[in-house]
Amino acid sequence: MSDASRMQADLTLWVSRHGPALRSYFLRRVGEPEADDLIQEVFLRLHAMRRDTPIENVDRFIFKVARNILISRHRYLEARHMSAHSPLTGANDPVDAISPERILIGVDEYERAVRAILELPPRARTAFQLHRFEKMTYQEIGERMGISRESVKELIHRALVRLAERLDRDA
Repeated sequence: MSDASRMQADLTLWVSRHGPALRSYFLRRVGEPEADDLIQEVFLRLHAMRRDTPIENVDRFIFKVARNILISRHRYLEARHMSAHSPLTGANDPVDAISPERILIGVDEYERAVRAILELPPRARTAFQLHRFEKMTYQEIGERMGISRESVKELIHRALVRLAERLDRDA
């Protein structure tokens, strides 16, 4: 019998012999859906191990692997602060569904914003567009427009103030 077939036969025997005990072991420590995943992880790790020497005490070895998997799972959950996460429920769904009315409101708001940008003074509009739409830094905008970084900052500030005033007025 080849090594691969021997390993497959051993694995099949282990699953039938130790699967129920592993399930009971994991169910006492985690929920049912996770228990099945952890059992699978145990046997995947066993299958991945290419051992030249036979395992003397298979029961102890399998439960040692199971314990190590639980420790790894615990560390994983702790590192990601999983206990602080809340499950997604229907309450977390957006309240505002995308309806034809909401689409029209969005189109109207977009058009108002575009009109407000186009009504900015030319230099402020250019600085604003380069910064917000071209993602350029104040330094890059200053070099392109031939002005200082502080002047760019002031132009963008004025543009933002005028846009906010205009959009508030139209709302």
